[in-house]
Amino acid sequence: MSGLRKEENQGWPNNVGILALEVYFPSQYVDQSELEEFDSVSKGKYTIGLGQDKMGFCSDREDINSLCLTVVQRLMEKNNIDYTNIGRLEVGTETIIDKSKSVKTVLMQLFEKSGNTCIEGIDTTNACFGGTAALFNAVNWVESSSWDGRYALVVAGDIAVYATGNARCTGGAGAIAILIGPQAPIHVYDFYKPNMESEYPVVDGKLSIQCYLHALDKCYDRLTQQLQTAGIMTSPRLLDNADAFIFHSPYCKLVQKSVARLMLNDFLRHPGSNCTDSYNGLETFRLLLNDFLRHTGSNCTDSYNGLETFRLLLNDFLRHQGSNCTDSYNGLETFRLLLNDFLRHTGSNCTDSYNGLETFRGVKLEDTYFNKEIETAFMTASKPVFTQKTKPSLLLANQVGNIRPIQEIAGCRCVLFSYGSGLASALYSLRITDDLSPLSSLTRLVKNISDVKSCLDRRKKVSPKDFDALMKLREQTHHKAPYSPVGDTDSLFPGTWYLMSVDEKFRRQYDRKPLHPPTEAGDNGVDSGAS
Repeated sequence: MSGLRKEENQGWPNNVGILALEVYFPSQYVDQSELEEFDSVSKGKYTIGLGQDKMGFCSDREDINSLCLTVVQRLMEKNNIDYTNIGRLEVGTETIIDKSKSVKTVLMQLFEKSGNTCIEGIDTTNACFGGTAALFNAVNWVESSSWDGRYALVVAGDIAVYATGNARCTGGAGAIAILIGPQAPIHVYDFYKPNMESEYPVVDGKLSIQCYLHALDKCYDRLTQQLQTAGIMTSPRLLDNADAFIFHSPYCKLVQKSVARLMLNDFLRHPGSNCTDSYNGLETFRLLLNDFLRHTGSNCTDSYNGLETFRLLLNDFLRHQGSNCTDSYNGLETFRLLLNDFLRHTGSNCTDSYNGLETFRGVKLEDTYFNKEIETAFMTASKPVFTQKTKPSLLLANQVGNIRPIQEIAGCRCVLFSYGSGLASALYSLRITDDLSPLSSLTRLVKNISDVKSCLDRRKKVSPKDFDALMKLREQTHHKAPYSPVGDTDSLFPGTWYLMSVDEKFRRQYDRKPLHPPTEAGDNGVDSGAS
């Protein structure tokens, strides 16, 4: 993938977004059902109650620097990107090794050989929201007058570890690298850690969940208002306006609850059943109107003679966006939403989702955070939406299912929710291109991450006893200097960066496991180190 230069792009950059992705997770995991038994908790507490199957984790050989080194170099190699073509590098993480030295500083060593030292950006920290903030910053840079024509690179990573107890099963580790630029196939339209001597956060689980759901409610309000103003909402219900909904995932069951929460917001926002009784007896008109709008000119029957002007006017009315259209449509936005909703839904298929929920019509959102009756009712009602539009996105969250084939994601609109402690949150949408040609950027993007499932399958299962011992080792050696790690490197994936040593001044030395086995000629296959 050759780099872009400003002179090659006429005018303002268009369709700025995600050009390429790379994902990295550790090569070992602990089975959650075995962890339930080891922790002496009830069977199903982690696997059913939280929706988790496997949890990836790091030994003392890996830290946030090594995770990010690995994922960046893999992205650059897979996409054949020259390091000189990166103009901004932004890291989002809450895993801090050094109080002043950023992860970006460590990553800059990958750029040494190219001589590229002119790279903007720095680390962004706000709990789990740092990666999203880094993504927004990178997109804004490409769209600004500061852009110099090169790519932006976003890196988000974290090592989530918890002290022995109820929260440990919700840990994990991984990193993602995201290449940002114009003409992209995907484009954009609680706890705290007060103790630097420990990796473990302090958790107020109930408050954290309440903040998460409260943030989702507020983001729902803002996004629906913005979509309505832009004329993008073709139905009064947000869940009908996108092909996928993806959420920040502390654990998988909270994601399912989030889909139910969106349905609750949709339900409370619109009085009555919205789409059932109000359309009774109108099915014939729906079919006739759809047929009328679809046919054009002489291709349609004589029954439409003389109505061409109305077809053009009605199509124009349904397609134009809020305030962007002419004054002739002022005051008609409600009718546009209602008519689009009427044309999209078919008979009883559109109302069953609210069946049995009318008793909750008068509830207030702030009174429902921990109401089990409402939660269960809306989780049941929203299960088809969750299964179709959200569950496929939980493969990594559940394992660290199937990934949807490229034909199913092309042309889709995805709504994403990101949340970080302190109520930093965003609900935003992405549009995926519909270009499926063999050399398209979407085809290349999907091809380059097609090995995720096989990498998950190649991971090594570690017993809960050994997992617990490794967590104790990390606890005892956290910020220890000097220190020589003792963790196994043989089980690391090829091309993984790992910690070699920490000297008496806390300086860290890293090395990379060879991508290929050493040759008989004496090549040891080891890449150059970084510190």
